Amino acid sequence: MNEAGFRLFPAIDLRDGKCVRLYQGDFDAETVYDDDPVRVAREFDAAGTSWIHVVDLDAARTGDATNLSVIEAICGAVSCRVQTGGGVRSVDAARDRLRAGVARVVIGTAAVEEPEIVAELCALYPGQVAVGLDARGREVATRGWVQGTGRDLLEVVALFGDVGVSALVVTSIGHDATFLGPDLDQLGAVLAGTEVPVLASGGVGTLDDLRALSTFERAGRRFAGVIVGKALYERRFTLDEALAVTEA
Repeated sequence: MNEAGFRLFPAIDLRDGKCVRLYQGDFDAETVYDDDPVRVAREFDAAGTSWIHVVDLDAARTGDATNLSVIEAICGAVSCRVQTGGGVRSVDAARDRLRAGVARVVIGTAAVEEPEIVAELCALYPGQVAVGLDARGREVATRGWVQGTGRDLLEVVALFGDVGVSALVVTSIGHDATFLGPDLDQLGAVLAGTEVPVLASGGVGTLDDLRALSTFERAGRRFAGVIVGKALYERRFTLDEALAVTEA
C-alpha cells in the first residue's frame, strides 16, 4: 500500500444504488442501511477516514458496471481516497473506475480466472491495483461469492507475489457480517504466505476485534488495514472510536 501503519477502510456496499449489507454474501439476506451512499461517504470523510472501500454488488454478480455513476459521485464528494471492487473483470472496467476518480481498483473474480489481467493492470496503473480474494475456509469463491472454485487460498495468493499488486483484500466469507470476530487462522496464513500488504475483511464486531487485528503478527508481518462495514451501520462502535483504535 506504500504507506505505514494500520488503516481503517469503512465499507459501502452498493446494490440498486443503495447502501446495503449482505449476510455471508447471501443476496437474499440483504439489509438496506441508507438510500444515499454519497451521504454515507461524506459522513465517513468528515470523520477523518483516509480511505473508503466501495463494492458494487450488482457488478460482482453480473460484471456490468451498474453503480458506476454512484461510485463517481462518491469520489467527487469526498477528499479521502476511494478503493473499489466488484465486477472489475477487464482492463476497460478497471480504467472506467479509475477515470471515475477512485484511487485503487480491486480485482476479484478476474484475478482468479485470468490472473494475467492483474499483471497488465499493474503495469498500466502502478500502485493502483489490488487483488480481492474471498474464501470459505481455504476455498476461494468468485462471482459475488456464489461460485466455489475448488482452489486453495494460499495457492492463489502466491500468484500475485511479484506482479506489482499494492494490496491483497482477503475476506473470510463465513465470518462476514456475523460479528464473530475475524478469522485469524485464515488471515494469518495469508499474512505469512506473502510479502504483499494484506487488508483483513470479515467478522469485526467490536473495538477489541480491531485492536486484535492491529497488533496481530505472523512471520514478522502485520496487517496493513481492515475493512469494516456492518459493525459501523449497526452502531457497535462509532467511526471516531474505530479510527482512534486503528490509526492512533
